[in-house]
Amino acid sequence: MLLKNYKTIFLQELSSLYDEKEIESFFYLVLENFHQIKRIDLALNPELTMDAKQLLRWESVEQGLKKQKPIQYILGETEFYGLRFLVNENVLIPRPETEELVDLIIANNLIAQQSNHLKILDIGTGSGCIPITLKKNLPNAEVFAIDVSEKALATAQQNAALNEVRVRFILKDILQTNDLEQQFDIIVSNPPYVRNLEKAEINPNVLEYEPHLALFVEDDDALIFYRKIAQLAKKNLMPDGKLYFEINQYLGKETVQLLEDLHFKHIELKKDIYGNNRMISCSL
Repeated sequence: MLLKNYKTIFLQELSSLYDEKEIESFFYLVLENFHQIKRIDLALNPELTMDAKQLLRWESVEQGLKKQKPIQYILGETEFYGLRFLVNENVLIPRPETEELVDLIIANNLIAQQSNHLKILDIGTGSGCIPITLKKNLPNAEVFAIDVSEKALATAQQNAALNEVRVRFILKDILQTNDLEQQFDIIVSNPPYVRNLEKAEINPNVLEYEPHLALFVEDDDALIFYRKIAQLAKKNLMPDGKLYFEINQYLGKETVQLLEDLHFKHIELKKDIYGNNRMISCSL
């Protein structure tokens, strides 16, 4: 079958669930993943075909999308900050907002890492996208990462190998930890922060497929991870060390207040590209 003809079928089959622009983005992601060709290649070579075996793979993708399974889980990978990451049901799919957090850390510390031996810790690492990307872009830094999920850490270790960086992964429940046992120049975390009351805002593909352990917190203590991590940072950050968080957009003021109560300095609340309160940086 001609690929250009199958594209028409693909668009028609998914049109009741997704808008045309989104379906096209799915099509070209799969095209590159399955056939190693880009959109421009198909435009320049309209007679490109696929065989029966390849068609079955495409139809499998189509069925997954009809069940609203995220395309990243269907393909088993995604891109983050220009790097390739394996993803599965044990880890969250990395978001553009987290890329902004990583970009902030790199921009703030690029010069410092050239002359200083920075030690960085990521708490709640999931796929490992934060520490791996930091190590790739701050190569002189020594990078550590913690997660409570053994399966998530296994995926993160695969991603470190895939991107040819060394990150020290540690299995640990941060809520049951009283001391990190060493000092760090930077602690960063994108912990669970979505309240149960906000579930109505979450797309079905996220609710049904992404790990709730990494997403949700109880309504009556939504800042539980931020409080615990900030308390540990008080003990385990170097003098003038920096703490970075990705946060719940609705709890910016509350998170700033928590850090003020713990006497952190230089607290900055930053918006993401969508204009939502999304990142906080501060120091001891």
